[in-house]
Amino acid sequence: MRKLVMMSAALSLMGGMAMAEPLLGTWQTAKDDNGHSGLIEVKPCGNALCGELVKSFDENGQEMASDNIGRNIISETVPVGGGEYEGKVYSPDRDKTYNSKLELQGDRLKVSGCVMFICRDGGTWKKVQ
Repeated sequence: MRKLVMMSAALSLMGGMAMAEPLLGTWQTAKDDNGHSGLIEVKPCGNALCGELVKSFDENGQEMASDNIGRNIISETVPVGGGEYEGKVYSPDRDKTYNSKLELQGDRLKVSGCVMFICRDGGTWKKVQ
């Protein structure tokens, strides 16, 4: 009986790791219109995923202060299959929230979004951890 309990526990741990969400972690954004970039920490947010700005960098790559630190840049994001996600992405340089499409390709995340009929390429983000 003890062996059965141990095997069940081990299998459930392995199953949890196999089902780990690949979008979770920290992502370096592409530079915005001002040449600024940031680090976004993606984590579960209810039944969806959210990504909070944890660091901001100027056009020279130096860390800088930002009123957006702590703000969710990614919100209401859910997987739709094939490494694609849909949700919302906030763009600090334009002060707009876009309906987003995220495409995961290994350690790269292609980000795009639309508001009404205005669409924007958010560039490709790189996973840093």
